[in-house]
Amino acid sequence: MKRVLDVWWDNRIVGQLTQNQHGELGFVYAPAWLADQRTAALSASLPKREKPFTKRECRPFFAGLLPEEDQREAVAQALGVSKGNDFSLLDNLGGEVAGAIEILPAGVQPPPCPPEQSPQRLDDPALLKLLDELPRRPFLVGEKGLRLSLAGAQSKLPVVLVGNAVALPAPGQPTTHILKPQIERFKGTTENEAFVMRLAKTIGLNVAHVEPRVICGRTFLLIERYDRTRGVDGRVRRIHQEDFCQALGIPPEKKHANEGGPAFADCFTLVRDHSSVPAVDVLALLDAALFNAFVGNADAHGKNFSILYRDHGPTLAPLYDLLSTAFYAELSPAFAMKIGKRSTLGELDTRGWQRFANDAGIGFPLIRSRANRMADNINGKIASVANEVVSHGMDPETVNELATFIGARIEPCVVSLAK
Repeated sequence: MKRVLDVWWDNRIVGQLTQNQHGELGFVYAPAWLADQRTAALSASLPKREKPFTKRECRPFFAGLLPEEDQREAVAQALGVSKGNDFSLLDNLGGEVAGAIEILPAGVQPPPCPPEQSPQRLDDPALLKLLDELPRRPFLVGEKGLRLSLAGAQSKLPVVLVGNAVALPAPGQPTTHILKPQIERFKGTTENEAFVMRLAKTIGLNVAHVEPRVICGRTFLLIERYDRTRGVDGRVRRIHQEDFCQALGIPPEKKHANEGGPAFADCFTLVRDHSSVPAVDVLALLDAALFNAFVGNADAHGKNFSILYRDHGPTLAPLYDLLSTAFYAELSPAFAMKIGKRSTLGELDTRGWQRFANDAGIGFPLIRSRANRMADNINGKIASVANEVVSHGMDPETVNELATFIGARIEPCVVSLAK
């Protein structure tokens, strides 16, 4: 027996996600969506067409909306379904996902969010309970009225703010922020991500806004969603987006380049082919690659870059999930996407950067020039950013240790472009 979920976008049905009796996914666009010249494709990998898409074609986009690794397993256990059953997971989580779409049972309309239906504001005890519960019950799965999902392996929760307080969304309400708790396995991940994200923004990169917070000694982050916008009427509207793996038709479990995921050559080609401002976005992607090398973010894989579909056309989304993974000795120092076939900072040399320049389709002198300018910029801003993060209640010892660690990487990175 075929199971069906409707895929909605701005209160219109885009198409149907199906699962046949053999458990195979499929997707087909709705005739009305195809007939309307103003409507867009769901993904660069799912162009508008009448012919249904097979599992191989559609799974990378739809599975890419779901949590990964331990988060996915914990959700599946809480729901009593197989962790490999994308359809059942989306059936339970697909109401509020990344981008503009909502995935609902066939025949079910997107729930309205009338003014009298208020979000559930969390006081301090409720917020502390949530921070405790999230690792065990990702996305608060099973909570009445909540159908939430985000990609990634880290614990997180889409939320809204009431005034300045964290709140759970009312049914159907677009969320505006992402709450990320501290990762217990590693020291100071809240300080780390807050520092690296704010450093990137301070030197001029386009980065999602992040606010570190502390409650009763517990740290967490609030990241403003770049795929949401507030109109003049005050209403929040969803903006469509997809990550590079979704756009390239690569399933999430193959997000790392050495497992079949995107390499830098694929990423730069995607931006050139798909962005409405390719010259701007190619340089923005280059700066992101350089910055990740400087700060030691080895986990910058294909799902950590996205395309944002604004009214004026597709553009590279603001950067997110920036963290100095090299700060943790337990984690592999190998880049998720090699730089000119070089896996680590220690292996980087001029020939590696020259090969990267060829992969990116950018002149090597320009890369060297931008890297030198970025190094000077980081060196000039790193102390003030550290002070700013500490002023938000973050642990000064951890923040200063991070600043010292990243500062020590700058010269070797610059030297690697010249040796």
